[in-house]
Amino acid sequence: MKIRPYQTEDRDAVIALWDACGLLRAWNNPYRDIERKLGVQPELFLVGIDANQRIIASAMAGFDGHRGWVNYLAVAPDKRRLSLGRQLMNEAERLLAERGCPKLNLQVRTGNLEVLEFYRKLGYVQDDVVSFGKRLIHDQTQA
Repeated sequence: MKIRPYQTEDRDAVIALWDACGLLRAWNNPYRDIERKLGVQPELFLVGIDANQRIIASAMAGFDGHRGWVNYLAVAPDKRRLSLGRQLMNEAERLLAERGCPKLNLQVRTGNLEVLEFYRKLGYVQDDVVSFGKRLIHDQTQA
């Protein structure tokens, strides 16, 4: 897998990947999420491509000066168990560390046991915190 920054022409393939991976939610419009990311550290929006130039992985990373974050980590279902997620996370961690990021945070839905185990194997630990959220802009998924 080759890892490179997201390009505008990747949009539909990335959203299809997110859909195949079960990452889409009605309250997170993927088109708007991509637009917003392209306005803030677009070089940290990564895609993985195979030898046929097919997008098979993605990760949307960012650094706010205090903590790094990773969202939309996805690996195509037919490409799982090949360490592609690990490769993508290693690259995101490298890019964040280059920016002086002292710690990376991420959120995983509590019922997603397979992904929780994936991150544990990468050395992530569950922090003793409660995650709060407040929607400031109400998106609707568009077809």
